[in-house]
Amino acid sequence: MPQLPIEIQLSTLPKNPGVYQFYDIDGKVLYVGKAKDLKKRVSSYFHKNHEYGKTRVLVKKIRRIEHIVVPTESDALLLENNLIKKYRPRYNVLLKDDKSYPWICIKNERYPRVFTTRKLIKDGSEYYGPYTSLKTVRILLDLIKSVYPLRTCNYNLSKEKIASGKYKVCLEYHLGNCNGPCEAHQNTEDYDRQVSDIREIIKGNFKSSLHYFKGQMKILAKEMRFEEAQLIKEKIEVLENYQVKTTIVNPKINNVDVFSIISDEAFAYVNFLQLSHGSIIRSHTMEIKKKLEEKNEDLIQLAIVEIRQRFKSESKELYLPFNVIVEPYLKVTVPQLGDKKKILDLSERNAKFFRQERFKQVMITDPDRHVNRLMAQMKKDIHLSEEPRHIECFDNSNIQGSNPVAACVVFKNGKPSKKEYRHFNIKTVDGPDDFASMEEVVFRRYKRLLGEEQPLSLPQLIVIDGGKGQLSSAVKSLDVLGLRGKIAIIGIAKRLEEIYFPDDPIPLYLDKKSESLKIIQQLRNEAHRFAINFHRNKRSKAAINSELESIEGIGEKTAEELLKKYRSVKRIKEASIENLAEMVGISKATKIYETFH
Repeated sequence: MPQLPIEIQLSTLPKNPGVYQFYDIDGKVLYVGKAKDLKKRVSSYFHKNHEYGKTRVLVKKIRRIEHIVVPTESDALLLENNLIKKYRPRYNVLLKDDKSYPWICIKNERYPRVFTTRKLIKDGSEYYGPYTSLKTVRILLDLIKSVYPLRTCNYNLSKEKIASGKYKVCLEYHLGNCNGPCEAHQNTEDYDRQVSDIREIIKGNFKSSLHYFKGQMKILAKEMRFEEAQLIKEKIEVLENYQVKTTIVNPKINNVDVFSIISDEAFAYVNFLQLSHGSIIRSHTMEIKKKLEEKNEDLIQLAIVEIRQRFKSESKELYLPFNVIVEPYLKVTVPQLGDKKKILDLSERNAKFFRQERFKQVMITDPDRHVNRLMAQMKKDIHLSEEPRHIECFDNSNIQGSNPVAACVVFKNGKPSKKEYRHFNIKTVDGPDDFASMEEVVFRRYKRLLGEEQPLSLPQLIVIDGGKGQLSSAVKSLDVLGLRGKIAIIGIAKRLEEIYFPDDPIPLYLDKKSESLKIIQQLRNEAHRFAINFHRNKRSKAAINSELESIEGIGEKTAEELLKKYRSVKRIKEASIENLAEMVGISKATKIYETFH
């Protein structure tokens, strides 16, 4: 059957909720997406200009469109997730995670064992998890074993075998870690009650265990069995201490899943917290590699479905940073304040910490990826037409107009390129005029680069240390050189870290934690340091020269020759007339010697 033109395929799409699939010329699935209105959503790919390059490439490759109509948006979300995992399309985000997570197993047997495992066997056993941290599992199991004596052997403790005396108690019994069910020292009713309490502890509910032990302690105390009562009291303290450490918010917050998301140009990070009785019983952060221009709302929808399936969550309520369509039976809460907002903020901090750790790892293992991400983020944040791989920053330095100088520092791929730093003596400006000084140094810098016929040396971004005045002065020089519009230029004012653009009176305020702002601040600080050091050296040299030049008959040239040889005024003072005369003659040598002595 011949392939229909795309326009005809679009015209037949329904306006119902559903899932769409894009295929290439070879019949391979390129992309799977969901939509509230299939016709409107799919048509938008072909009827608007896409700034993002990958989206344009995707659209060019599409040869066939298929769709599946479903009753609701939540059904579309589930189907989309399943199809992405089935086909793994090239242009869909990656939700891959190959980890094998640990579980806590309550074995389906008489006198059940409780242990950790990574294998799920369908034999009727109960599995709790999966847990994202083996350390968490071990701490929980250590707590359980310190409170409840459970068997660790794998014997078949049937009634018949126990009655026949097949087994004998082991060292664990003598150590008090097991009550000896293998020799009928503990009945099944008492053991099963322990296991029932353990189930609740795993779920984060300590109420049943504490109630039972407190009752037992009172009974033992009344019977004057104080040593046994003390042992029970110690178990209560262990449980209460663990409960205090794990309770994060109000214990009434029960069976809730919390999701938050942060993202940059290339990746999104979705954190998941599962709460039971105010305690976090599970935490996991998923890294999602973006492929197109996915919105946070779409990414968190996918992550919710994937994470809840992976961890077999049965929570009926979700705390989210914004409202999204989920399965109908789930209640969505967008907290604004109180304990619920507190736990959502905690989830977001977890996502940020995970992102920071990933950045640190990537900077070591894959520095190119880190640089690419950083440059893409700066391009977006500062509204540039290209990535600022080469940035130059200018700063002036003078004290009451004395020894005016300026500095230019260069960053390549977000890092200082110190061999390309330049400093300037201000030549055409009298007095402390920062605006005129900035205009001069910017003109000199780029006139030289253009004169050397090195257009590749021009930066993608110029940063001016100063507000609208200094920026306007720098722009004048770019206008004269014909570089206006060819190089992006911004100014950064120190007071509130405002970013100014040419001919725009309203500044841009970047987030104080923004990596883009940190790069710009680093540029500004480095330019200021470089300019100050140059200015300090120049003032020091001027002071030394003036001390020598104050001697009658000693001019600038003689002073410089003396300093070149002796390195300091102190050594000149210590030199003999004979040594000085070898350089400047007996007449000048005598004057210098007599002045300092």
